[in-house]
Amino acid sequence: MIGVPQLDTPLTIKGTQIRNRIVMPPMVRFGWADESGKATDRFVEHYARRARGGAGLIIVEATAVMPNGKLAKSQLGIWDDEQIPGLRRIALACRKAGARVLIQLNHAGANTSRDAIGELPVAPSAVAVPGLSSDDEPPRALSQPEIRAIIRAFGLAAARAEAAGFDGVEIHGAHGFLITQFMSPISNRRSDEYGGSLENRMRLAIEIIREVRGRVGPDFIIGYRLGAVDFIEGGLTREEGREVAQALEKEGVDLINVSRGLPGDSIPDLPEGYPFDCLVSLAAPVRESVNVPVIAVGRIVEPATAKAILARGIADMVAVGRGMLADPEWANKAIAGRDSEIMKCYGCAGGCKRASGGCPWGKD
Repeated sequence: MIGVPQLDTPLTIKGTQIRNRIVMPPMVRFGWADESGKATDRFVEHYARRARGGAGLIIVEATAVMPNGKLAKSQLGIWDDEQIPGLRRIALACRKAGARVLIQLNHAGANTSRDAIGELPVAPSAVAVPGLSSDDEPPRALSQPEIRAIIRAFGLAAARAEAAGFDGVEIHGAHGFLITQFMSPISNRRSDEYGGSLENRMRLAIEIIREVRGRVGPDFIIGYRLGAVDFIEGGLTREEGREVAQALEKEGVDLINVSRGLPGDSIPDLPEGYPFDCLVSLAAPVRESVNVPVIAVGRIVEPATAKAILARGIADMVAVGRGMLADPEWANKAIAGRDSEIMKCYGCAGGCKRASGGCPWGKD
């Protein structure tokens, strides 16, 4: 790459040009969907506003690949062909406004509840996952046939995403969800080929990537949200996170979105007053280890912070999540140098964490 990238510098991934380096990352809108998992007008306008607001890449929120993989009763789904029309409306609205759009594919594993899915949650092992599940009712360990069914579900979901007009998918391998649970030695106590060594623990992720690639076209982008380290002693280390990133690139992943793995008891979420760029440092070692574009994330709310991340080579793109909830026009204003006009997120954990979703500033 020649020169220092700016916020408005285009980037091409898999032949798809993205107009700038600003990403709207996936953020679940709790309470917006019904139990059918179908997208509504509210979802369409939510994403279209951020596309019109200048985001170069929009990654639609975690979307369940199976009904028992939901993280909440109310969550977007991509497990059924009947969900394609609503998702197509989101993709078309974003692309019409000039943004490129991926959709995140997820299975919650133990990071859900019996109330949400109507059955005991599943996991690599029948052990309580710190920060996720209760010791009173640990999750049920998956059988190998069930693992194969989940892998297939990710592939079918990717095919639906392509049919709906998305530019690609992002496989969710962070934040304590199922793939993270397999990756971490804390939650994965298996003795078969899916447990033990790092190579075995990352096997589920690798097989999902291969399944997805086999069901979509050659130009379809495959992104991966990487939990680069567990915030708990004895979990996935930073060095292991680098090894995983290199394996993902080898398998053909086109874009890596770097975040955390298991939360443990230290940071169950990002509370008020936590450093705005708390996760940004996780991106640097990953970017040093791979040749595909890397996204940095972590309360990047100031344009100056976003510019510095690009200038220092920490990442190739910057994810502005809560900032875009507060101000859908964040990207346009930042690129135009109108920083003082941005309605800023102050980390109140208010609107974006309420069950109804939405931000008191963004007024979705």
